[in-house]
Amino acid sequence: MGKKVKWSWSSAIIGAASAVAATALISAKPKDPTFHLISINFTSLKLNLPLLDAEVLLTVHVTNPNIAPIHYSSTSMSIFYEGSLLGSAQVQAGSQPPRSCQLLRLPARLHALQLAHHATRFLHDVARREMVLDAAVDIAGTARVIWWDHNFKVHVDSHVTVDPVFLDVIEQENTSELEVFTTTAA
Repeated sequence: MGKKVKWSWSSAIIGAASAVAATALISAKPKDPTFHLISINFTSLKLNLPLLDAEVLLTVHVTNPNIAPIHYSSTSMSIFYEGSLLGSAQVQAGSQPPRSCQLLRLPARLHALQLAHHATRFLHDVARREMVLDAAVDIAGTARVIWWDHNFKVHVDSHVTVDPVFLDVIEQENTSELEVFTTTAA
């Protein structure tokens, strides 16, 4: 009890540096991005004999919560109704700064033939003014951390309830799963 401990500046600096390094590692852990469908806007009808296909514009709010900017390649999002492929939306290649939000506008084409296969259910949904759509997309790209590029893939599943008359988004559940590759293969 009577022994006095000698205080050292080098020990204090090493301790502070260790705390900073631990904090940097914890904040650098990759986090799943978030996606929210903001709106669906009808743009046109395309004649696809004997039916008409609908072209719509999906506005999606995307948040990159990570400390690294990302660059992603173009891909296609599949849109399902009652388990059948209803159409697809094109995601153009792009990038997003770290810890940022942006709006993506995705042109989509919905095939009337698939709705015709589910005509009874579709008419019931129109009468209720609630239509459930599912969507899935895999987005691949790279995230630059310091001077290393890390390949990643994000799988997004969406379950969206819309008003089929006014195309309002009523409710949605979006899940994303981020996978970061430590090698150069994606």
